[in-house]
Amino acid sequence: MKKAVPVFAYQIFFLLLFISKSYAQQPGQTLDGWKEGYLDIHHINTGGGNATFFILPDGTTLLIDAGALDPTEPRTMGPRNTKVKPDTTRQPGEWIARYISKAMEFRAKEKSLDYALITHFHDDHMGEVSGISKKSKQGPYMLTGITEVGDWLPIGKMIDRGWPDYTFPKVTDTKTMANYRSFLDWNAKNKGMKIGKAAPGRNDQLTLIRNPKKYAGVFEIRNVAANGEVWTGVGTETRAQFPDLKTLSPQLFPSENMCSIALRISYGKFDYFTGGDLPGIVRPGMPQWQDMETPVAKAVGPVEMQILDHHGNRDSQNEMMLKTLRPRVLIIPVWSSDHPGHDVLDRIYSQNIYPGERDVFATDMLEPNKLVIGELLDRLKSDSGHIVVRVEPGGDRYHVFILDDRNEECKIKSVHGPYIAR
Repeated sequence: MKKAVPVFAYQIFFLLLFISKSYAQQPGQTLDGWKEGYLDIHHINTGGGNATFFILPDGTTLLIDAGALDPTEPRTMGPRNTKVKPDTTRQPGEWIARYISKAMEFRAKEKSLDYALITHFHDDHMGEVSGISKKSKQGPYMLTGITEVGDWLPIGKMIDRGWPDYTFPKVTDTKTMANYRSFLDWNAKNKGMKIGKAAPGRNDQLTLIRNPKKYAGVFEIRNVAANGEVWTGVGTETRAQFPDLKTLSPQLFPSENMCSIALRISYGKFDYFTGGDLPGIVRPGMPQWQDMETPVAKAVGPVEMQILDHHGNRDSQNEMMLKTLRPRVLIIPVWSSDHPGHDVLDRIYSQNIYPGERDVFATDMLEPNKLVIGELLDRLKSDSGHIVVRVEPGGDRYHVFILDDRNEECKIKSVHGPYIAR
């Protein structure tokens, strides 16, 4: 007669199986490729600005920003700024495209981006034409940031805050903007790229296109804000945060950062917030309406994860934003020695603003910042590398993987989690 196995033995077995599966990926290994049902979020570190690549649960792809600072500027080459990663043999736009191509090995025959979105028109989010920018071999434009990514990977639909006239809050006519518009025009006419202007309040502008029915009611990208128009949190209603420009002197016009696109990406219980360079701390003597974080936070609500507004600069992450979003995980996209501000870290870690654990990761913390800020930066879970978030099917759990950014092997440096979505 067989001896009965105690119930607790089965419980232990399944617990160990669960744990081993959760930590199957180990430091030194290559991160497994994306699989159907997972949401992967890659915060790519090139040293040249923001670039976040998403593989959505059905395989739809989205790139938010593709920064490329001017490599010929003295500051870019100096100790205040991060260095290009993995090295200077290529510009950030090409490094981003190569990284994405590797992450999209599941699409063996179709390496392309379904969507690309530029949160606002600054070089560390879209690229800047410099003296060493190469000419495109395809169209009449130079390669930098998003235009370089687009030459490598065809873009199905491009979203920004200014299309088609780029006149709000004033005419944008820099060399870089003219180059970007040439890129859009050529790709629209020759490759069928669709172009759209961000529509706050809407949840049907960025949608799953590979198998949307499978994730209906489970996955959503909500456009929260753009150009000072903010979703109220009710239906698709919005309201204007900026006063009528006719009542303002040009000196008080909204800044480019204030016009940033903000999104909430939701998968089951998991929510992720990205807000470009939105400010939340009003500069001395400036009007209170320039605080964009407060109305945006009220619309977004609690999230699991946030990429810090404005790289964690001193005008970001106000108390209302933090106590409303209450992120469990925070990502700092660093390219300058003032990312993040010391007071920003004080607010992030404050248990008085919101209680509970929080893990903070940075893409490339600079030594000058470590020397000035000190022990608060010692609390970072990681201070360098690509930061990859992998949300499990259904959105109940997620892990954070730190990948080595010094070469294209991108081996795992550390594994964090599992985190349980609330």
